[in-house]
Amino acid sequence: MRVVISSSRSSLNGGRGRVLRLVFAVLVQLHACAAGLQQQQQQQNATEAAATAVVHKCCGRDEIVVVNRCRKANETGTAPWTPEFSASHEDEPAAGQNILPASSVPYKLATGFPNCKTRQQWLVYHYRGSGDRLVLYPSGKLRHYVLKHQHGSSEEQQQQHRDFIVDHERSFDYEQGFYCLDKVIDIDRPDINAQVAVICTPQIPSPWTDSDFVMRRIVNPICHAIAMACLLLVAIVHFVLPQLRDLIGNMVTTLAGCMIVARIANIVRIFVEYNGPVSYLTADAFLYTFTLGSFFWLNAMGYYIWRTFKSRNVFLRITDGRKYCYYSLYVWGCTLTMSGMSLFAHLILDSRHNNVNRNYSSHPSTTTSIEGAIGWLGIAVIFVPVICTILVNLFFYVSTKTVIKRMSTYGQIHHKMKYSFDMFSKLFAIMVVDLTLFILSWTQYDSLFYVHVVFNPIQAALVLYVTVIRPKRVKFLLRKACCYERCILPCCRPKETDVQAGTEWGEEMMAFNTADY
Repeated sequence: MRVVISSSRSSLNGGRGRVLRLVFAVLVQLHACAAGLQQQQQQQNATEAAATAVVHKCCGRDEIVVVNRCRKANETGTAPWTPEFSASHEDEPAAGQNILPASSVPYKLATGFPNCKTRQQWLVYHYRGSGDRLVLYPSGKLRHYVLKHQHGSSEEQQQQHRDFIVDHERSFDYEQGFYCLDKVIDIDRPDINAQVAVICTPQIPSPWTDSDFVMRRIVNPICHAIAMACLLLVAIVHFVLPQLRDLIGNMVTTLAGCMIVARIANIVRIFVEYNGPVSYLTADAFLYTFTLGSFFWLNAMGYYIWRTFKSRNVFLRITDGRKYCYYSLYVWGCTLTMSGMSLFAHLILDSRHNNVNRNYSSHPSTTTSIEGAIGWLGIAVIFVPVICTILVNLFFYVSTKTVIKRMSTYGQIHHKMKYSFDMFSKLFAIMVVDLTLFILSWTQYDSLFYVHVVFNPIQAALVLYVTVIRPKRVKFLLRKACCYERCILPCCRPKETDVQAGTEWGEEMMAFNTADY
Protein backbone atom coordinates (compact mmCIF):
# COMPACT_ATOMS: atom_id res chain seq x y z
CA MET A 1 0.00 0.00 0.00
CA ARG A 2 2.83 2.38 0.78
CA VAL A 3 4.44 1.56 -2.53
CA VAL A 4 1.32 2.54 -4.50
CA ILE A 5 0.94 5.85 -2.66
CA SER A 6 4.58 6.80 -3.22
CA SER A 7 4.39 6.02 -6.94
CA SER A 8 1.22 8.08 -7.36
CA ARG A 9 2.86 11.03 -5.59
CA SER A 10 5.92 10.86 -7.87
CA SER A 11 3.74 10.80 -11.00
CA LEU A 12 1.78 13.81 -9.72
CA ASN A 13 4.99 15.75 -9.10
CA GLY A 14 6.25 14.90 -12.63
CA GLY A 15 2.99 16.16 -14.19
CA ARG A 16 3.25 19.44 -12.29
CA GLY A 17 6.85 19.91 -13.51
CA ARG A 18 5.83 19.43 -17.12
CA VAL A 19 3.01 21.93 -16.75
CA LEU A 20 5.32 24.47 -15.17
CA ARG A 21 7.89 24.03 -17.93
CA LEU A 22 5.18 24.43 -20.57
CA VAL A 23 3.86 27.59 -18.94
CA PHE A 24 7.39 28.99 -18.69
CA ALA A 25 8.02 28.30 -22.38
CA VAL A 26 4.76 30.00 -23.32
CA LEU A 27 5.66 33.04 -21.22
CA VAL A 28 9.11 33.27 -22.83
CA GLN A 29 7.57 33.05 -26.29
CA LEU A 30 5.01 35.72 -25.47
CA HIS A 31 7.76 37.98 -24.12
CA ALA A 32 9.80 37.50 -27.29
CA CYS A 33 6.78 38.29 -29.45
CA ALA A 34 6.02 41.40 -27.42
CA ALA A 35 9.63 42.56 -27.71
CA GLY A 36 9.57 41.99 -31.48
CA LEU A 37 6.32 43.91 -31.87
CA GLN A 38 7.70 46.74 -29.76
CA GLN A 39 10.88 46.91 -31.84
CA GLN A 40 8.88 46.84 -35.06
CA GLN A 41 6.66 49.63 -33.77
CA GLN A 42 9.71 51.67 -32.84
CA GLN A 43 11.21 51.17 -36.29
CA GLN A 44 7.94 52.16 -37.90
CA ASN A 45 7.74 55.26 -35.75
CA ALA A 46 11.34 56.11 -36.59
CA THR A 47 10.63 55.67 -40.31
CA GLU A 48 7.57 57.89 -40.09
CA ALA A 49 9.53 60.47 -38.14
CA ALA A 50 12.29 60.40 -40.74
CA ALA A 51 9.74 60.74 -43.57
CA THR A 52 8.09 63.69 -41.85
CA ALA A 53 9.51 66.92 -43.23
CA VAL A 54 10.44 69.69 -40.84
CA VAL A 55 9.33 73.04 -42.27
CA HIS A 56 10.76 76.12 -40.60
CA LYS A 57 8.31 78.99 -40.14
CA CYS A 58 9.63 82.43 -39.27
CA CYS A 59 6.78 83.63 -37.04
CA GLY A 60 4.45 81.73 -34.75
CA ARG A 61 1.89 79.25 -35.99
CA ASP A 62 -0.93 81.84 -36.04
CA GLU A 63 1.25 84.76 -37.16
CA ILE A 64 2.40 86.21 -40.49
CA VAL A 65 4.92 88.88 -41.52
CA VAL A 66 3.55 92.41 -41.88
CA VAL A 67 6.08 95.15 -42.65
CA ASN A 68 8.99 93.06 -41.37
CA ARG A 69 7.18 92.24 -38.12
CA CYS A 70 5.22 89.24 -36.90
CA ARG A 71 1.53 89.90 -36.33
CA LYS A 72 -1.51 87.74 -35.65
CA ALA A 73 -3.14 86.52 -38.84
CA ASN A 74 -6.66 87.22 -37.56
CA GLU A 75 -5.72 90.88 -37.02
CA THR A 76 -4.94 91.27 -40.71
CA GLY A 77 -7.99 89.41 -41.97
CA THR A 78 -5.95 86.77 -43.79
CA ALA A 79 -5.46 83.07 -43.29
CA PRO A 80 -2.28 81.75 -41.67
CA TRP A 81 0.53 80.52 -43.86
CA THR A 82 0.57 76.88 -44.93
CA PRO A 83 3.49 75.34 -46.82
CA GLU A 84 3.18 74.51 -50.51
CA PHE A 85 5.32 71.58 -51.59
CA SER A 86 6.58 71.02 -55.11
CA ALA A 87 5.38 67.87 -56.84
CA SER A 88 8.44 67.87 -59.09
CA HIS A 89 11.56 65.92 -58.34
CA GLU A 90 14.60 67.88 -57.25
CA ASP A 91 16.42 67.03 -60.50
CA GLU A 92 13.55 67.99 -62.83
CA PRO A 93 13.94 71.26 -64.77
CA ALA A 94 10.30 72.41 -64.39
CA ALA A 95 10.65 72.97 -60.67
CA GLY A 96 7.74 74.49 -58.84
CA GLN A 97 5.17 74.21 -61.63
CA ASN A 98 3.09 71.52 -59.87
CA ILE A 99 2.09 72.17 -56.26
CA LEU A 100 1.10 69.56 -53.67
CA PRO A 101 -1.41 70.49 -50.95
CA ALA A 102 -0.01 70.60 -47.45
CA SER A 103 -2.43 67.88 -46.29
CA SER A 104 -0.89 65.32 -48.65
CA VAL A 105 2.64 65.66 -47.24
CA PRO A 106 3.51 64.70 -43.65
CA TYR A 107 5.32 67.61 -42.04
CA LYS A 108 5.72 69.46 -38.79
CA LEU A 109 6.37 73.14 -38.22
CA ALA A 110 9.39 74.50 -36.40
CA THR A 111 9.00 78.20 -35.63
CA GLY A 112 11.78 80.71 -35.29
CA PHE A 113 14.44 82.40 -37.38
CA PRO A 114 17.51 80.43 -38.48
CA ASN A 115 20.74 80.62 -36.54
CA CYS A 116 23.19 81.62 -39.27
CA LYS A 117 26.19 81.98 -36.92
CA THR A 118 28.96 83.48 -39.08
CA ARG A 119 26.80 83.70 -42.20
CA GLN A 120 24.66 86.66 -43.13
CA GLN A 121 20.86 86.60 -43.13
CA TRP A 122 19.17 87.52 -46.38
CA LEU A 123 15.53 88.22 -47.30
CA VAL A 124 14.06 86.71 -50.48
CA TYR A 125 10.54 87.57 -51.65
CA HIS A 126 8.54 85.28 -53.91
CA TYR A 127 5.45 86.54 -55.74
CA ARG A 128 4.19 86.51 -59.29
CA GLY A 129 6.43 88.63 -61.47
CA SER A 130 9.34 88.73 -59.03
CA GLY A 131 12.87 87.82 -59.95
CA ASP A 132 13.06 84.97 -57.45
CA ARG A 133 11.28 81.69 -56.96
CA LEU A 134 11.16 79.70 -53.72
CA VAL A 135 10.51 75.98 -54.13
CA LEU A 136 9.88 73.79 -51.06
CA TYR A 137 10.37 70.05 -51.56
CA PRO A 138 8.68 67.30 -49.50
CA SER A 139 12.06 66.45 -48.00
CA GLY A 140 12.15 69.86 -46.29
CA LYS A 141 14.80 71.31 -48.61
CA LEU A 142 14.28 74.87 -49.87
CA ARG A 143 15.61 75.85 -53.30
CA HIS A 144 16.01 79.46 -54.39
CA TYR A 145 15.92 80.07 -58.16
CA VAL A 146 17.08 83.30 -59.78
CA LEU A 147 14.79 83.96 -62.72
CA LYS A 148 15.05 85.66 -66.06
CA HIS A 149 11.93 87.28 -67.45
CA GLN A 150 10.83 86.24 -70.91
CA HIS A 151 10.17 88.90 -73.51
CA GLY A 152 6.92 88.45 -75.36
CA SER A 153 5.54 85.47 -73.48
CA SER A 154 2.49 83.84 -74.96
CA GLU A 155 -1.05 84.17 -73.58
CA GLU A 156 -1.10 80.50 -72.63
CA GLN A 157 1.99 80.96 -70.48
CA GLN A 158 0.47 84.02 -68.85
CA GLN A 159 -2.71 82.11 -68.07
CA GLN A 160 -0.65 79.38 -66.46
CA HIS A 161 1.26 81.99 -64.42
CA ARG A 162 4.48 81.01 -66.19
CA ASP A 163 5.70 84.46 -67.12
CA PHE A 164 9.33 83.59 -66.43
CA ILE A 165 11.93 80.95 -67.10
CA VAL A 166 14.39 79.41 -64.70
CA ASP A 167 18.10 80.04 -65.04
CA HIS A 168 19.20 76.68 -63.67
CA GLU A 169 22.83 77.70 -63.21
CA ARG A 170 21.76 80.18 -60.55
CA SER A 171 19.95 78.13 -57.94
CA PHE A 172 20.84 77.62 -54.30
CA ASP A 173 19.73 74.87 -51.91
CA TYR A 174 19.13 75.39 -48.19
CA GLU A 175 18.84 72.49 -45.79
CA GLN A 176 16.71 72.45 -42.65
CA GLY A 177 17.90 74.94 -40.07
CA PHE A 178 19.31 77.43 -42.58
CA TYR A 179 16.04 79.03 -43.68
CA CYS A 180 12.55 79.94 -42.58
CA LEU A 181 9.43 80.64 -44.65
CA ASP A 182 6.33 82.67 -43.96
CA LYS A 183 3.54 84.64 -45.53
CA VAL A 184 4.15 88.36 -46.04
CA ILE A 185 1.64 91.17 -46.55
CA ASP A 186 2.39 94.60 -47.95
CA ILE A 187 0.16 97.38 -46.65
CA ASP A 188 0.14 99.14 -50.02
CA ARG A 189 -0.68 95.94 -51.94
CA PRO A 190 -2.49 93.53 -49.62
CA ASP A 191 -3.94 91.52 -52.51
CA ILE A 192 -0.57 90.07 -53.53
CA ASN A 193 -0.01 86.51 -52.34
CA ALA A 194 3.66 86.58 -51.43
CA GLN A 195 6.11 84.55 -49.42
CA VAL A 196 9.25 85.67 -47.68
CA ALA A 197 12.24 83.54 -46.81
CA VAL A 198 14.95 84.43 -44.34
CA ILE A 199 17.95 82.46 -45.52
CA CYS A 200 21.53 82.05 -44.46
CA THR A 201 23.71 83.10 -47.36
CA PRO A 202 25.43 80.05 -48.87
CA GLN A 203 29.13 79.55 -48.57
CA ILE A 204 30.56 80.38 -51.98
CA PRO A 205 33.63 78.26 -52.79
CA SER A 206 36.77 80.02 -53.90
CA PRO A 207 36.96 80.24 -57.71
CA TRP A 208 40.67 79.43 -57.54
CA THR A 209 39.77 75.84 -56.74
CA ASP A 210 37.68 75.55 -59.93
CA SER A 211 39.88 74.34 -62.79
CA ASP A 212 37.39 75.58 -65.38
CA PHE A 213 37.48 79.10 -63.91
CA VAL A 214 41.28 79.10 -63.86
CA MET A 215 41.50 77.95 -67.48
CA ARG A 216 38.94 80.45 -68.77
CA ARG A 217 39.71 83.51 -66.66
CA ILE A 218 43.42 83.17 -65.89
CA VAL A 219 45.21 80.82 -68.30
CA ASN A 220 43.27 81.95 -71.37
CA PRO A 221 44.18 85.67 -71.07
CA ILE A 222 47.79 84.77 -70.26
CA CYS A 223 48.01 82.60 -73.37
CA HIS A 224 46.49 85.41 -75.43
CA ALA A 225 49.08 87.84 -74.06
CA ILE A 226 51.94 85.48 -74.98
CA ALA A 227 50.50 85.04 -78.46
CA MET A 228 50.15 88.80 -78.94
CA ALA A 229 53.77 89.33 -77.88
CA CYS A 230 55.00 86.84 -80.50
CA LEU A 231 52.80 88.31 -83.24
CA LEU A 232 53.82 91.85 -82.30
CA LEU A 233 57.47 90.85 -82.69
CA VAL A 234 56.70 89.49 -86.17
CA ALA A 235 54.98 92.74 -87.19
CA ILE A 236 57.78 94.94 -85.79
CA VAL A 237 60.56 92.98 -87.51
CA HIS A 238 58.89 93.11 -90.94
CA PHE A 239 57.94 96.76 -90.51
CA VAL A 240 61.22 98.15 -89.16
CA LEU A 241 63.79 96.39 -91.35
CA PRO A 242 63.90 98.15 -94.76
CA GLN A 243 64.97 94.98 -96.58
CA LEU A 244 61.74 93.23 -95.50
CA ARG A 245 59.34 96.02 -96.45
CA ASP A 246 58.45 94.50 -99.80
CA LEU A 247 54.97 93.28 -100.75
CA ILE A 248 55.30 89.94 -98.93
CA GLY A 249 56.71 91.66 -95.85
CA ASN A 250 53.84 94.17 -95.77
CA MET A 251 51.35 91.32 -96.11
CA VAL A 252 52.97 89.45 -93.22
CA THR A 253 52.89 92.63 -91.10
CA THR A 254 49.19 93.22 -91.79
CA LEU A 255 48.39 89.54 -91.25
CA ALA A 256 50.08 89.62 -87.83
CA GLY A 257 48.22 92.85 -87.02
CA CYS A 258 44.87 91.21 -87.79
CA MET A 259 45.73 88.30 -85.50
CA ILE A 260 46.70 90.71 -82.71
CA VAL A 261 43.43 92.66 -82.94
CA ALA A 262 41.44 89.41 -82.97
CA ARG A 263 43.14 88.29 -79.76
CA ILE A 264 42.59 91.66 -78.11
CA ALA A 265 38.89 91.37 -78.95
CA ASN A 266 38.85 87.86 -77.51
CA ILE A 267 40.37 89.08 -74.23
CA VAL A 268 37.81 91.90 -74.06
CA ARG A 269 35.06 89.37 -74.70
CA ILE A 270 36.22 87.27 -71.75
CA PHE A 271 35.88 90.11 -69.24
CA VAL A 272 32.70 91.80 -70.59
CA GLU A 273 30.73 88.55 -70.81
CA TYR A 274 28.14 89.68 -68.26
CA ASN A 275 28.62 93.46 -68.47
CA GLY A 276 26.17 94.17 -71.28
CA PRO A 277 25.03 92.95 -74.70
CA VAL A 278 26.45 95.94 -76.60
CA SER A 279 29.98 95.46 -75.28
CA TYR A 280 29.93 91.74 -75.96
CA LEU A 281 28.50 92.23 -79.47
CA THR A 282 31.23 94.78 -80.28
CA ALA A 283 33.99 92.45 -79.08
CA ASP A 284 32.40 89.54 -80.95
CA ALA A 285 32.22 91.58 -84.17
CA PHE A 286 35.88 92.64 -83.93
CA LEU A 287 36.98 89.06 -83.25
CA TYR A 288 35.25 87.54 -86.26
CA THR A 289 35.99 90.50 -88.57
CA PHE A 290 39.75 90.41 -88.06
CA THR A 291 39.81 86.61 -88.11
CA LEU A 292 38.17 86.81 -91.53
CA GLY A 293 40.62 89.56 -92.54
CA SER A 294 43.64 87.42 -91.63
CA PHE A 295 42.43 84.63 -93.93
CA PHE A 296 41.79 87.10 -96.76
CA TRP A 297 45.36 88.43 -96.37
CA LEU A 298 46.68 84.87 -96.51
CA ASN A 299 44.59 84.37 -99.65
CA ALA A 300 46.07 87.53 -101.20
CA MET A 301 49.59 86.31 -100.41
CA GLY A 302 48.88 82.94 -102.01
CA TYR A 303 47.43 84.60 -105.10
CA TYR A 304 50.45 86.89 -105.50
CA ILE A 305 52.92 83.99 -105.24
CA TRP A 306 50.84 81.81 -107.58
CA ARG A 307 50.50 84.62 -110.15
CA THR A 308 54.24 85.33 -110.02
CA PHE A 309 55.09 81.71 -110.87
CA LYS A 310 52.40 81.50 -113.55
CA SER A 311 53.35 84.78 -115.21
CA ARG A 312 55.83 84.78 -118.09
CA ASN A 313 57.02 88.32 -117.37
CA VAL A 314 57.82 88.81 -113.70
CA PHE A 315 59.33 92.28 -114.23
CA LEU A 316 56.06 94.19 -113.94
CA ARG A 317 56.07 97.98 -113.92
CA ILE A 318 53.94 98.22 -110.79
CA THR A 319 55.60 99.13 -107.53
CA ASP A 320 55.09 97.10 -104.38
CA GLY A 321 53.31 100.05 -102.78
CA ARG A 322 50.69 100.21 -105.51
CA LYS A 323 50.25 96.42 -105.43
CA TYR A 324 49.74 96.60 -101.68
CA CYS A 325 47.03 99.22 -102.16
CA TYR A 326 45.24 97.01 -104.69
CA TYR A 327 45.40 93.97 -102.44
CA SER A 328 44.26 96.08 -99.48
CA LEU A 329 41.18 97.18 -101.41
CA TYR A 330 40.38 93.55 -102.16
CA VAL A 331 40.96 92.28 -98.63
CA TRP A 332 39.29 95.03 -96.62
CA GLY A 333 36.46 95.41 -99.13
CA CYS A 334 35.56 91.73 -98.86
CA THR A 335 36.11 91.65 -95.10
CA LEU A 336 33.96 94.68 -94.29
CA THR A 337 31.24 93.58 -96.71
CA MET A 338 30.96 90.10 -95.21
CA SER A 339 31.13 91.49 -91.67
CA GLY A 340 28.33 93.95 -92.42
CA MET A 341 26.23 91.15 -93.88
CA SER A 342 26.92 89.06 -90.80
CA LEU A 343 25.77 91.80 -88.42
CA PHE A 344 22.69 92.43 -90.57
CA ALA A 345 21.84 88.73 -90.53
CA HIS A 346 22.33 88.57 -86.76
CA LEU A 347 20.37 91.71 -85.85
CA ILE A 348 17.58 91.50 -88.43
CA LEU A 349 17.18 87.96 -89.72
CA ASP A 350 18.36 85.65 -86.95
CA SER A 351 15.96 84.32 -84.31
CA ARG A 352 17.04 85.51 -80.88
CA HIS A 353 15.37 82.60 -79.08
CA ASN A 354 17.74 80.06 -80.66
CA ASN A 355 20.98 81.97 -80.14
CA VAL A 356 22.98 80.04 -77.56
CA ASN A 357 26.51 81.24 -77.01
CA ARG A 358 29.25 78.73 -77.64
CA ASN A 359 32.24 80.19 -75.81
CA TYR A 360 33.43 81.16 -72.34
CA SER A 361 30.39 80.23 -70.30
CA SER A 362 31.00 78.88 -66.79
CA HIS A 363 30.06 75.40 -67.94
CA PRO A 364 29.93 74.91 -71.73
CA SER A 365 27.76 71.83 -71.37
CA THR A 366 24.86 74.01 -70.25
CA THR A 367 22.51 76.01 -72.44
CA THR A 368 22.96 79.38 -70.78
CA SER A 369 22.88 82.08 -73.43
CA ILE A 370 24.89 85.28 -73.33
CA GLU A 371 23.18 88.43 -74.51
CA GLY A 372 25.02 90.10 -77.39
CA ALA A 373 26.74 87.00 -78.77
CA ILE A 374 26.51 86.73 -82.54
CA GLY A 375 24.10 83.93 -83.46
CA TRP A 376 24.59 80.95 -85.70
CA LEU A 377 23.34 82.74 -88.82
CA GLY A 378 25.87 85.54 -88.42
CA ILE A 379 28.61 83.01 -87.70
CA ALA A 380 27.73 81.13 -90.89
CA VAL A 381 27.94 84.33 -92.96
CA ILE A 382 31.43 84.97 -91.54
CA PHE A 383 32.88 81.48 -91.85
CA VAL A 384 31.54 80.47 -95.27
CA PRO A 385 34.02 82.86 -97.00
CA VAL A 386 36.74 81.61 -94.64
CA ILE A 387 36.14 78.06 -95.88
CA CYS A 388 36.15 79.36 -99.47
CA THR A 389 39.53 81.08 -98.99
CA ILE A 390 40.91 77.84 -97.54
CA LEU A 391 39.82 75.92 -100.65
CA VAL A 392 41.26 78.60 -102.96
CA ASN A 393 44.54 78.63 -101.01
CA LEU A 394 44.68 74.86 -101.33
CA PHE A 395 44.41 75.28 -105.10
CA PHE A 396 47.18 77.90 -105.05
CA TYR A 397 49.39 75.55 -103.05
CA VAL A 398 48.91 72.54 -105.35
CA SER A 399 49.25 74.57 -108.54
CA THR A 400 52.35 76.47 -107.39
CA LYS A 401 53.96 73.28 -106.11
CA THR A 402 53.47 71.70 -109.52
CA VAL A 403 55.01 74.70 -111.30
CA ILE A 404 58.06 74.72 -109.01
CA LYS A 405 58.68 71.02 -109.63
CA ARG A 406 58.59 71.56 -113.39
CA MET A 407 61.03 74.49 -113.31
CA SER A 408 64.64 73.48 -113.94
CA THR A 409 66.15 76.97 -113.79
CA TYR A 410 64.74 80.19 -112.41
CA GLY A 411 65.93 83.71 -111.73
CA GLN A 412 66.43 85.64 -108.55
CA ILE A 413 62.78 86.68 -108.28
CA HIS A 414 61.62 83.08 -108.58
CA HIS A 415 64.30 82.13 -106.08
CA LYS A 416 62.83 84.69 -103.67
CA MET A 417 59.28 83.53 -104.38
CA LYS A 418 60.28 79.94 -103.68
CA TYR A 419 61.02 80.76 -100.05
CA SER A 420 57.98 83.02 -99.84
CA PHE A 421 55.90 80.07 -101.04
CA ASP A 422 57.46 77.89 -98.36
CA MET A 423 56.50 80.48 -95.73
CA PHE A 424 52.98 80.74 -97.18
CA SER A 425 52.43 76.98 -97.07
CA LYS A 426 53.52 76.77 -93.43
CA LEU A 427 51.37 79.76 -92.42
CA PHE A 428 48.45 78.18 -94.26
CA ALA A 429 48.79 74.92 -92.31
CA ILE A 430 49.17 76.71 -88.96
CA MET A 431 46.12 78.92 -89.49
CA VAL A 432 43.92 76.04 -90.66
CA VAL A 433 44.77 73.99 -87.56
CA ASP A 434 44.08 76.98 -85.31
CA LEU A 435 40.73 77.63 -87.02
CA THR A 436 39.75 73.97 -86.61
CA LEU A 437 40.51 74.04 -82.88
CA PHE A 438 38.67 77.35 -82.55
CA ILE A 439 35.51 75.86 -84.07
CA LEU A 440 35.82 72.68 -81.98
CA SER A 441 36.03 74.83 -78.83
CA TRP A 442 32.37 75.77 -79.37
CA THR A 443 31.27 72.23 -78.54
CA GLN A 444 30.11 71.01 -75.14
CA TYR A 445 33.43 69.38 -74.27
CA ASP A 446 35.69 71.37 -71.96
CA SER A 447 38.78 69.45 -73.07
CA LEU A 448 38.52 70.78 -76.64
CA PHE A 449 38.34 74.34 -75.36
CA TYR A 450 41.38 73.76 -73.16
CA VAL A 451 43.30 72.40 -76.17
CA HIS A 452 42.43 75.58 -78.09
CA VAL A 453 43.64 77.74 -75.19
CA VAL A 454 46.97 75.91 -75.00
CA PHE A 455 47.47 75.93 -78.79
CA ASN A 456 46.91 79.69 -78.99
CA PRO A 457 50.45 80.72 -77.91
CA ILE A 458 51.89 77.71 -79.75
CA GLN A 459 50.36 78.98 -82.99
CA ALA A 460 51.84 82.44 -82.48
CA ALA A 461 55.24 80.93 -81.66
CA LEU A 462 55.09 78.86 -84.85
CA VAL A 463 54.27 81.99 -86.86
CA LEU A 464 57.27 83.72 -85.26
CA TYR A 465 59.48 80.75 -86.11
CA VAL A 466 58.32 80.53 -89.73
CA THR A 467 58.57 84.25 -90.51
CA VAL A 468 61.50 85.45 -88.35
CA ILE A 469 63.58 82.71 -86.73
CA ARG A 470 63.78 80.12 -89.51
CA PRO A 471 64.81 82.35 -92.49
CA LYS A 472 68.58 82.86 -92.34
CA ARG A 473 68.36 86.18 -94.16
CA VAL A 474 66.02 87.61 -91.53
CA LYS A 475 68.30 86.41 -88.74
CA PHE A 476 71.28 88.03 -90.43
CA LEU A 477 69.44 91.33 -90.85
CA LEU A 478 68.41 91.27 -87.21
CA ARG A 479 72.00 90.65 -86.10
CA LYS A 480 73.21 93.37 -88.40
CA ALA A 481 70.64 95.90 -87.17
CA CYS A 482 70.70 95.06 -83.46
CA CYS A 483 74.08 93.57 -82.61
CA TYR A 484 76.70 93.21 -85.33
CA GLU A 485 80.27 93.29 -84.00
CA ARG A 486 79.56 95.45 -80.94
CA CYS A 487 77.14 92.97 -79.39
CA ILE A 488 77.86 91.96 -75.79
CA LEU A 489 76.81 88.38 -76.47
CA PRO A 490 79.22 86.66 -78.88
CA CYS A 491 76.56 84.17 -79.95
CA CYS A 492 74.45 86.99 -81.42
CA ARG A 493 77.24 88.42 -83.59
CA PRO A 494 76.89 87.62 -87.31
CA LYS A 495 79.15 84.94 -88.68
CA GLU A 496 81.23 85.24 -91.80
CA THR A 497 79.17 82.51 -93.44
CA ASP A 498 76.04 84.61 -92.96
CA VAL A 499 77.24 87.39 -95.27
CA GLN A 500 75.92 85.64 -98.36
CA ALA A 501 72.58 85.18 -96.61
CA GLY A 502 72.25 88.92 -96.18
CA THR A 503 72.79 89.95 -99.79
CA GLU A 504 70.19 92.14 -101.41
CA TRP A 505 67.89 90.76 -104.07
CA GLY A 506 69.51 92.83 -106.84
CA GLU A 507 73.03 91.47 -106.34
CA GLU A 508 72.66 88.61 -108.82
CA MET A 509 76.31 88.66 -109.90
CA MET A 510 77.50 88.27 -106.28
CA ALA A 511 75.23 85.50 -105.06
CA PHE A 512 73.07 84.15 -107.85
CA ASN A 513 71.06 81.18 -106.56
CA THR A 514 73.34 80.76 -103.55
CA ALA A 515 71.54 82.61 -100.76
CA ASP A 516 69.59 80.42 -98.35
CA TYR A 517 66.51 82.30 -97.30
